[in-house]
Amino acid sequence: MSEDFEQSYLGQLRKLIGNRLVLMPGARCVIEDEAGRVLLQLRGDMHVWGLPAGFCEAGESVATTLVREVAEETGLTVLDPVPWGHASDPDSNTLTYPNGDMIQGFGLDFVARKWEGELHADGEETLALDWFGLDDLPEMLPSHRLTLDYFRRYRETGAFQLF
Repeated sequence: MSEDFEQSYLGQLRKLIGNRLVLMPGARCVIEDEAGRVLLQLRGDMHVWGLPAGFCEAGESVATTLVREVAEETGLTVLDPVPWGHASDPDSNTLTYPNGDMIQGFGLDFVARKWEGELHADGEETLALDWFGLDDLPEMLPSHRLTLDYFRRYRETGAFQLF
Protein backbone atom coordinates (compact mmCIF):
# COMPACT_ATOMS: atom_id res chain seq x y z
CA MET A 1 0.00 0.00 0.00
CA SER A 2 1.40 3.38 -0.96
CA GLU A 3 2.47 6.00 1.55
CA ASP A 4 0.04 8.48 -0.08
CA PHE A 5 -2.90 6.15 0.61
CA GLU A 6 -1.84 5.67 4.22
CA GLN A 7 -2.01 9.46 4.72
CA SER A 8 -5.33 9.88 2.91
CA TYR A 9 -8.69 10.20 4.65
CA LEU A 10 -9.65 6.66 3.66
CA GLY A 11 -6.23 5.30 4.60
CA GLN A 12 -6.53 6.82 8.09
CA LEU A 13 -10.08 5.47 8.41
CA ARG A 14 -8.94 1.98 7.36
CA LYS A 15 -6.44 1.95 10.25
CA LEU A 16 -9.42 2.27 12.61
CA ILE A 17 -12.03 0.04 10.96
CA GLY A 18 -10.11 -2.47 8.89
CA ASN A 19 -11.86 -3.87 5.79
CA ARG A 20 -15.43 -2.97 6.83
CA LEU A 21 -17.76 -1.33 4.33
CA VAL A 22 -17.26 2.43 4.01
CA LEU A 23 -19.64 4.82 2.23
CA MET A 24 -17.52 7.08 0.02
CA PRO A 25 -18.39 10.17 -2.02
CA GLY A 26 -16.36 10.62 -5.15
CA ALA A 27 -16.20 11.52 -8.83
CA ARG A 28 -15.63 9.80 -12.18
CA CYS A 29 -14.67 11.46 -15.44
CA VAL A 30 -15.47 10.51 -19.00
CA ILE A 31 -12.76 12.30 -20.97
CA GLU A 32 -13.96 12.37 -24.56
CA ASP A 33 -11.85 13.32 -27.58
CA GLU A 34 -13.08 14.90 -30.84
CA ALA A 35 -13.61 11.43 -32.36
CA GLY A 36 -15.96 10.43 -29.51
CA ARG A 37 -13.45 8.04 -27.95
CA VAL A 38 -13.08 7.87 -24.17
CA LEU A 39 -9.86 7.75 -22.16
CA LEU A 40 -9.47 4.71 -19.94
CA GLN A 41 -6.78 3.73 -17.49
CA LEU A 42 -5.48 0.24 -16.82
CA ARG A 43 -5.75 0.17 -13.04
CA GLY A 44 -2.89 -1.10 -10.93
CA ASP A 45 -5.16 -2.40 -8.15
CA MET A 46 -7.53 -4.58 -10.20
CA HIS A 47 -5.59 -4.94 -13.48
CA VAL A 48 -8.66 -4.03 -15.54
CA TRP A 49 -9.59 -0.85 -17.36
CA GLY A 50 -11.63 1.93 -15.78
CA LEU A 51 -12.41 5.61 -15.89
CA PRO A 52 -10.28 8.18 -14.08
CA ALA A 53 -12.01 8.34 -10.70
CA GLY A 54 -11.49 8.69 -7.00
CA PHE A 55 -12.83 9.53 -3.59
CA CYS A 56 -13.05 12.86 -1.83
CA GLU A 57 -10.52 13.84 0.79
CA ALA A 58 -11.66 15.68 3.92
CA GLY A 59 -12.36 19.33 3.10
CA GLU A 60 -12.54 18.73 -0.67
CA SER A 61 -15.44 19.45 -3.01
CA VAL A 62 -16.40 16.82 -5.56
CA ALA A 63 -15.20 19.15 -8.35
CA THR A 64 -11.79 19.49 -6.68
CA THR A 65 -11.67 15.72 -6.25
CA LEU A 66 -12.37 15.23 -9.94
CA VAL A 67 -9.60 17.57 -11.09
CA ARG A 68 -7.10 16.10 -8.59
CA GLU A 69 -7.88 12.48 -9.43
CA VAL A 70 -7.75 13.01 -13.20
CA ALA A 71 -4.39 14.75 -12.86
CA GLU A 72 -2.98 12.01 -10.59
CA GLU A 73 -4.20 9.17 -12.80
CA THR A 74 -3.68 10.60 -16.30
CA GLY A 75 -1.37 13.64 -16.16
CA LEU A 76 -4.17 15.79 -17.64
CA THR A 77 -5.86 18.85 -16.17
CA VAL A 78 -9.51 18.91 -17.20
CA LEU A 79 -10.71 22.41 -18.09
CA ASP A 80 -14.44 22.03 -18.68
CA PRO A 81 -15.90 19.25 -16.53
CA VAL A 82 -19.69 19.08 -16.84
CA PRO A 83 -21.75 16.88 -14.49
CA TRP A 84 -24.01 14.49 -16.38
CA GLY A 85 -24.94 11.74 -13.91
CA HIS A 86 -24.90 10.38 -10.38
CA ALA A 87 -24.14 6.76 -9.49
CA SER A 88 -25.25 5.44 -6.11
CA ASP A 89 -27.04 2.11 -6.62
CA PRO A 90 -25.52 -0.23 -4.01
CA ASP A 91 -25.78 -3.26 -6.31
CA SER A 92 -23.50 -1.73 -8.92
CA ASN A 93 -21.40 0.66 -6.80
CA THR A 94 -20.25 -1.63 -4.00
CA LEU A 95 -16.75 -2.92 -4.55
CA THR A 96 -14.41 -5.24 -2.71
CA TYR A 97 -10.76 -4.58 -3.49
CA PRO A 98 -8.21 -7.43 -3.78
CA ASN A 99 -7.01 -6.69 -0.21
CA GLY A 100 -10.58 -7.16 1.15
CA ASP A 101 -11.40 -3.46 1.67
CA MET A 102 -15.07 -2.75 0.86
CA ILE A 103 -16.62 0.52 -0.31
CA GLN A 104 -19.97 1.70 -1.53
CA GLY A 105 -19.40 4.66 -3.80
CA PHE A 106 -21.64 7.65 -4.34
CA GLY A 107 -20.19 9.32 -7.40
CA LEU A 108 -20.92 12.39 -9.43
CA ASP A 109 -20.07 11.66 -13.05
CA PHE A 110 -18.52 14.33 -15.28
CA VAL A 111 -17.62 14.62 -18.95
CA ALA A 112 -14.63 16.69 -20.08
CA ARG A 113 -13.79 17.55 -23.66
CA LYS A 114 -11.00 20.09 -23.04
CA TRP A 115 -7.80 19.49 -21.13
CA GLU A 116 -4.16 20.48 -20.79
CA GLY A 117 -1.10 18.36 -20.25
CA GLU A 118 0.37 15.14 -21.56
CA LEU A 119 -0.86 11.64 -20.81
CA HIS A 120 1.25 9.95 -18.16
CA ALA A 121 0.78 6.56 -16.48
CA ASP A 122 2.63 6.43 -13.16
CA GLY A 123 3.18 2.66 -13.37
CA GLU A 124 1.58 2.06 -9.97
CA GLU A 125 -1.97 3.40 -9.76
CA THR A 126 -2.21 3.66 -13.56
CA LEU A 127 -0.43 1.00 -15.60
CA ALA A 128 -1.49 2.29 -19.04
CA LEU A 129 -3.76 4.87 -20.69
CA ASP A 130 -5.56 4.52 -24.00
CA TRP A 131 -8.52 5.82 -26.02
CA PHE A 132 -11.45 3.53 -26.81
CA GLY A 133 -14.64 3.81 -28.81
CA LEU A 134 -17.80 3.17 -26.82
CA ASP A 135 -18.50 0.19 -29.10
CA ASP A 136 -15.02 -1.30 -28.62
CA LEU A 137 -14.38 -1.32 -24.87
CA PRO A 138 -11.85 -3.62 -23.16
CA GLU A 139 -12.50 -5.65 -20.00
CA MET A 140 -13.51 -3.04 -17.42
CA LEU A 141 -14.66 -2.63 -13.86
CA PRO A 142 -18.38 -3.49 -14.07
CA SER A 143 -19.46 -0.22 -12.44
CA HIS A 144 -17.38 1.81 -14.91
CA ARG A 145 -18.78 -0.11 -17.90
CA LEU A 146 -22.27 0.63 -16.55
CA THR A 147 -21.27 4.29 -16.26
CA LEU A 148 -20.42 4.32 -19.96
CA ASP A 149 -23.78 2.70 -20.78
CA TYR A 150 -25.48 5.58 -18.98
CA PHE A 151 -23.13 8.05 -20.67
CA ARG A 152 -24.40 6.80 -24.05
CA ARG A 153 -27.95 7.51 -22.85
CA TYR A 154 -26.87 10.98 -21.68
CA ARG A 155 -25.35 11.72 -25.12
CA GLU A 156 -28.58 10.62 -26.80
CA THR A 157 -31.03 12.44 -24.51
CA GLY A 158 -29.11 15.24 -22.79
CA ALA A 159 -30.92 14.23 -19.60
CA PHE A 160 -29.08 13.95 -16.28
CA GLN A 161 -28.67 10.27 -15.43
CA LEU A 162 -29.32 8.71 -12.00
CA PHE A 163 -28.13 5.14 -11.58
